[in-house]
Amino acid sequence: MAKWVEIRKGADFQSIGEKFGISSLTARLIRNKDITEESEIRQYLYGGLSDLCSASVMKGIIPAVEILQKKIKEGASIRIIGDYDIDGVCSTYILLRGLTRAGAEVDTDIPDRKKDGYGLNEDLVKRAYDAGVDTIVTCDNGIAAVKEIAYAKSLGMTVIITDHHELQEEIPPADVVVNPHQKDCPYPYKNLCGAGVAWKLVSALWEQLGVPEQELYEDLLLFAGFATVGDVMDLTGENRILVKEALKLLKTTSHPGISALIEVNEISRETISAFHIGFVLGPCINASGRLDTAKRALELLKTTDYEKALVKAAELKALNDERKSMTDDGVQQALDQIENSDMKGDRVLVIYLPNCHESLAGIIAGRIRERYYRPVFVLTRSQDGVKGSGRSIETYSMFEEMSKCKELYTKYGGHPMAAGVSMPEEHVEKFRKRLNELCTLTEKDLTEVVRIDIAMPFSYVSERLVEELSLLEPFGKGNSKPVFAARGVQVLETRVLGKNQNVLRLKLKDESGTTMDGIYFSDQVNEVLKTMQQKPRLAFLYYPEINEFRGQRTFWTIADCMNLCYIYSVMVLSDTSL
Repeated sequence: MAKWVEIRKGADFQSIGEKFGISSLTARLIRNKDITEESEIRQYLYGGLSDLCSASVMKGIIPAVEILQKKIKEGASIRIIGDYDIDGVCSTYILLRGLTRAGAEVDTDIPDRKKDGYGLNEDLVKRAYDAGVDTIVTCDNGIAAVKEIAYAKSLGMTVIITDHHELQEEIPPADVVVNPHQKDCPYPYKNLCGAGVAWKLVSALWEQLGVPEQELYEDLLLFAGFATVGDVMDLTGENRILVKEALKLLKTTSHPGISALIEVNEISRETISAFHIGFVLGPCINASGRLDTAKRALELLKTTDYEKALVKAAELKALNDERKSMTDDGVQQALDQIENSDMKGDRVLVIYLPNCHESLAGIIAGRIRERYYRPVFVLTRSQDGVKGSGRSIETYSMFEEMSKCKELYTKYGGHPMAAGVSMPEEHVEKFRKRLNELCTLTEKDLTEVVRIDIAMPFSYVSERLVEELSLLEPFGKGNSKPVFAARGVQVLETRVLGKNQNVLRLKLKDESGTTMDGIYFSDQVNEVLKTMQQKPRLAFLYYPEINEFRGQRTFWTIADCMNLCYIYSVMVLSDTSL
């Protein structure tokens, strides 16, 4: 069972509320996010495009623009080389549109996940050289490609790196590097995704060429915001502004590819949110790179004919549906393996699924981590032995711990919360044993701590409150949905819905006697129902929304297993836990 902690950070909430025209409750929610300075609060609530820093401030942008202008004038052939995920596809598209509008002779290439692996390699460079390419522009990759870019330079090619990943010790010998993480880069916001960096480069280029600023916003900003959500970047500062503006554009865009993707997924434009990018639209883009080639997703974005776009969008949706089915199968195999072996007692779960598609290992690891609240590695058979991905918990630094037995790997990397690894197949069991022998996690470490913003009875919910909460959107990583808690709740009615029986409709009554409808999404609906039958009163985490049906507006609580608060695994608990 999870441990629940209510966040209690002090401030003059009444004064903040009066100053910014919000309730003291909303002021408290903002304080809980450690936003304290007046300028920060103002930007958080009301920030817009005028709050974005000028692209020219970013190190490398001005010389990159100068090189591109020279190459365009000379008629040199330029090739954009992106990555196979949503950030890579969107940044490739932004640069393609941007350079084409500037009059460049430009094309694109994206590596194949299985054949090429991540980022730039010598085959991609040689392919570009043989095609007569003069200049390579990377996006969402390149900052670690020291050897590959040295090879390109040895062939006499010009190379511009645009990337957002952390720098390695050695910087590639490119002509220009555009990356806000460079030590001496004065750009104040460091957390842009690859598409955000690409958008900044295009904005500086178009400014020099006199392209109307409105085109930059109307034609390309959507894709920077789209990738920001899809690449799970922190929704803070400039990222949050980009996503807010992108969502406005998403409601009205006539872009054939994006419009088609919205249609085939049957999403209402009126209610479209960051959730739909992160969990519906974005995965369709990512599915092409996972199961086929990301070039298919790029072709969708490039398509100008809506009917053709519908066909391509339907193909991507079908790929994503296949990906979801394969993921569900992999999760079930992993659960069977855990429950039917001595692995269940392990503090670090190492699951070997030899026939699982390697691109799904990280997703499956994440799902298993949520179920058991343990660090999890999922390994699959690959062409060169075994590959895998890990997902961790707050109390376990995954990269640090796996570094203690690095002699078992052929390749590894990562950070505290996630990692990737390759090893010979015969080392799988050794890997599992060593990680658990070295593990120092205690029962306390393995107890999930869920932070509640405010313990609040249903009677506090009002239409004004729900409308105010919309000021805090978009929600996602770095700006999670507020978490409210109500104790002593009676479950009056339950109804299981959905094709997969994973939706639970509830009628609830709290200690104040206030009733509210609730909806709960989870693959553990049956387990939750059993808990409800065993306990007459429960504590619930919830988030209020307005349900509008046939002209009637009513409040209901939403507990969504897909949001970034991870409510679903700990949604219902005994009263004594709060």
